[in-house]
Amino acid sequence: MSISVPTDRPAVPTHRRLMFWVALLYFSEGLPLGLFYDLFPVHMRQAGVGPAEIGLLSLLQLAWTVKILWAPLVDAWRHHRVWMSVANLGMAGVLVALAFHPDALGQGATWPWVLLGAFTVLSATNDIATDGYTIEQLSKEQYGVANGLRIGFYRVGMLTAGGLLVAAGMFGQDGQPNWPVAYALGATLMMFNAMAVLAAPAQAPRVAVPKEASGSEWAVVKEQPLWLLALGLVILGLLWPVLGPVAKAAGWTAIQSVSGTWWFKGAVPVGLMFAGAGLMVRAARTPQAEVLADGPVFGAWVTLLARPGMLSVLLFILLFKLGDAAMGFMVKPFWVDAGFTPAQIGLVSVNVGLGLSIAGGLVGGWYVDRAGIFKGLWVLGLAQALSNLGYAAAAWYVPHALPGMVDPQYQMVVYAASGLESFTGGLGTGAFMAFLMGITHKHRATTEYAILSSIFAFSRAVSGWAGGLGVEQMGYAAFFFLTFWLSFPAYLLLPSVRRMLNRTDER
Repeated sequence: MSISVPTDRPAVPTHRRLMFWVALLYFSEGLPLGLFYDLFPVHMRQAGVGPAEIGLLSLLQLAWTVKILWAPLVDAWRHHRVWMSVANLGMAGVLVALAFHPDALGQGATWPWVLLGAFTVLSATNDIATDGYTIEQLSKEQYGVANGLRIGFYRVGMLTAGGLLVAAGMFGQDGQPNWPVAYALGATLMMFNAMAVLAAPAQAPRVAVPKEASGSEWAVVKEQPLWLLALGLVILGLLWPVLGPVAKAAGWTAIQSVSGTWWFKGAVPVGLMFAGAGLMVRAARTPQAEVLADGPVFGAWVTLLARPGMLSVLLFILLFKLGDAAMGFMVKPFWVDAGFTPAQIGLVSVNVGLGLSIAGGLVGGWYVDRAGIFKGLWVLGLAQALSNLGYAAAAWYVPHALPGMVDPQYQMVVYAASGLESFTGGLGTGAFMAFLMGITHKHRATTEYAILSSIFAFSRAVSGWAGGLGVEQMGYAAFFFLTFWLSFPAYLLLPSVRRMLNRTDER
């Protein structure tokens, strides 16, 4: 006779399990970036848009950088599930508009660029809410497994854009892709994501911030002009890359004449950002800054930047994935110029890249759990850099060809480079995400993580913009080889990273 023993913890249904939601939410976060990196550039290149203009598209990624401006609003208002849902619905609306007017991307019209800008702002908002929600829900012991799932399903979301390329080719006629079908399917997925995230577990309640806190915080800031100057320099640095294209459109010849120089494109924006960050670090360590520590907007900045060694850590975040980001935005134009059709590009991304990217994310998470974040950063970062060499070799070996005319031996070389990039990209990202999460305070997770990830997004946006110019000047092979060496300056800052991680562990 068996006796049933009641349990204090009822079984949790699958849809309530945290790791299930980690996977679903990061699929939802990765899909927009996949569309931005894969679908839009391939569509534009096939429509006759040049590499430099496609590189210009990368500047729209600045939305992922300046998201720090509205991250405190998301953090203060909470309701992260609603933010995620509305953002996905908005992105679906953009894709529907492009489905009805697919030819506009290749005709030089202005309004498609406005729509793409809105798409990146909505995607950045979705990232803010998703990252903050996830970090709040996870314990530090879950970071390795959770980051493996985050990376894997983020890549699944990105590679789903490859599936949309396949669909565009399958439903096309006379060798011309059917872009409306691809955009319509993408919009359908976005709407599904919008509905699904509303069913995620609710956030734990937080102590409410007094209504007058924001007003009193700004009153204190006005009395400390160093904060305003520092914030102004950071924002100017973030937005600086837009100045060149704006000058070209407005006919400002004085700015146009210098907008192509290395110091204008790189040294000035980076210098402005770090001048602003340096002033913020100084301001955060003054006795007056303690008054701001509990504020809803500047509180996260104060607690984050007041930590010893933070400037070096911010520079590390800027540089760690520089080589990967510089190459990444030019990979799909290289495929197009090598003669691959949208269907071939999508099939390889889905069939080869999907499994390898999930495996890379899971292996990276497993390794970080066992070896630690610090060792994971430099070991997996080296593996990540190998994909740049793979693509450099492919670009050197594979000649340009007409669409659909790629010799099988060349196809295998490019497929191998793609597989290497998918697997090692998951490895390096696993350690990097664990590092960002590891130095973030849970009670300000949304804003702090947005600040840290914005530094990374700035690097990605500027390097992607420069990538188009680099390919035009150097060719794919030489430029991809150069990006391999861009992966290593960050290693000089690893001692500061180790000290930051040690101090975080002692909290």
